[in-house]
Parts: sequence; C-alpha cells; structure tokens
Amino acid sequence: MIIDCHGHYTTEPPQLTDYRKEQLEGVANDPNFVPSEANFHCTDEEMAERLEAAQLKLQAERGSDLTIFSPRAVGMGHHLGTHKTSEYWATICNNMVKRACDMYPDKFVPVCQLPQYPGVEPAKSVPELKRCVNEMGFIGLNLNPDPSGAMWTDPPITDKWWYPVYEAMVELDVPAMLHVSGSCNPNFHHTGSHYLCGDTTVFMQLLMSDLFKDFPTLKFIIPHGGGAVPYHWGRFRGLAQDMGRPLLDELLLNNVFFDTCVYHQAGIDCLLKVIPTKNILFASEMVGAVRGVDPETGYNFDDTKRYIDAADISDAEKAQIFSENAFNVFPRLKDAIAT
Repeated sequence: MIIDCHGHYTTEPPQLTDYRKEQLEGVANDPNFVPSEANFHCTDEEMAERLEAAQLKLQAERGSDLTIFSPRAVGMGHHLGTHKTSEYWATICNNMVKRACDMYPDKFVPVCQLPQYPGVEPAKSVPELKRCVNEMGFIGLNLNPDPSGAMWTDPPITDKWWYPVYEAMVELDVPAMLHVSGSCNPNFHHTGSHYLCGDTTVFMQLLMSDLFKDFPTLKFIIPHGGGAVPYHWGRFRGLAQDMGRPLLDELLLNNVFFDTCVYHQAGIDCLLKVIPTKNILFASEMVGAVRGVDPETGYNFDDTKRYIDAADISDAEKAQIFSENAFNVFPRLKDAIAT
C-alpha cells in the first residue's frame, strides 16, 4: 500500500468557499457582524465530480492508494475574520472532509484543522479536536504554529501556551502536521516562503526545547521535506552542539518526522541521505502548491512517487517510506482503514 500523508481538500465545492467569502465580507463591512454556522446544500454528486476529476484521477495515474486528507491549508486562514468565524469555518471544513472520506473510505482518511486565531489560547481548539477524533474518526490534525499569518505573534510551539493541545493529542493518540496557513505579510509568499520558513522555524524551536521530555509520545510531522532542515542538517547539528543540547537523533528523531513534498529528484535525494528512513513519510500535496509540469522531466512537479521510485535506496526502505512509517506515526490509521 502506498499512503500519501499530505493531501488537502483543494477541490471543495463552490458552496463552501462562497460561505467563507460571505463570512469575511461580513466582518470587513460591519464591525458588529455576528457570523452564523454554515447553511448550504451540496450534493454527493457535486462533490464526486470534482474529486474524481482531480485527486482520485491522480491517485490512479500516479500509483498511490490512500491519502490522509485534510482541509485546504491556505484556506484555514486563521489570521482572517474573528475567532468566532474561525470556529464555524473549522467546523464546516472538517465536516466536509469527513463527508468526502465517507464517500471514498478506501481512498481518503480524515485529518482536521483547528479553530485557531491569533492571541486566542490553543486550549480553546481542543473541543473541536476531540469532536473530530472521538465522534468522526479523524486520525490526526493540522496544527498552525503561526495563526497570525507570517507575523509570528503567538508564543513558540514549545511554550506551555500550547500544552493543552499536546495533552489532548497524547490522550487521543494522534499526531499533528505543523502546517502554517496563508500569509498577511507581503514579505512572505504563502507557499513559496511562509510554508518553508514555517517548517524550518518549528524545527529550530523544537531543537532549543525539552518539549519531548514533557510529552515523550508526542508526534509531529514537519511538511515540505522539513523546509531548509535537511539541506542545513550540519548547521542544526552544530548549533545543538554549541548550545550543549543532545544529539539530534536523541533529542528529536523519536518524535519528529518529515514528508516527501519536495519537488525535484536532487531535493528528495538530499532528504533521503540526511534524514533516517524511519523518519520519512511519503507525501505529494498533489492538487496543491505546485501544479505544473516540470519541463526538464515532462512530469508534474508534485508527482513525488517517481522520485522515491528512482532513489538509490533499498526496496525495504521504500516500503518504510511508502506505508510502514505512516502506520507508526498515525496509530489510528490501521483501525480507520479496517472500518
């Protein structure tokens, strides 16, 4: 089985995005605007038409079997609107992801977004996490380490500000992908720099902390191949040494994992040479950040299975990356597939 650990519902029906547009326009036009829960009609046929023309078609063409599926990442937009709009938006987005997964249970397994908002305690997101896991069978979450949208106004992810979420994650036995959302800072393009800067930033925050002493079973996935982390592994090792920190293998690699959303062979080869195989999960983020065809290869940039297939690693290592590691990182995955 080939499991893609990083897929987003980027083909959501227009009724969902229209609701979000109305939410945000209401806030922009009226400071006293009171948002309401989503109330729209969308048929299974409408959803199926869009999914089958994109994610499901590409699964079949590129040879993956199952996608761990979450709401659109940039669409989380935690810096937009108000905390109340974020609550309603997270609820409907998670409900729509669950609906898509129920329609294709052998193709998608759900992961949720949280109703985060800048300056609002992460503890207030715990009820939605528990709803998704306990009531709807979600197997993980996307946790935005910067709800402010590239302004980084909240405490680092290692601060006790975040501990209620980690306590819930441990209780529920679910991992988090540390995935930022949109950028409101013109210095940072959302997918080209904010995503990759966010990946690198959270790794350094973890390196400087003893978070995993407090939560030894906590698991994080850093997406997009870890941003700059594999390429600058020597820098991070050296910084850890200068700070008197433990070796990175001991400090982080029982709890931190990386995906393969790296869109060229040399980048994947670097990731595979630097990061232990046990810490790498196959992913594509297809129908996502980069959708075009690479003129040097004739294949889509985000056709990442091709890079793993071509890598100079053993079949056993490929099996780990394609599926075995996902079952380790997502303990609820096996039961989700069985049901």
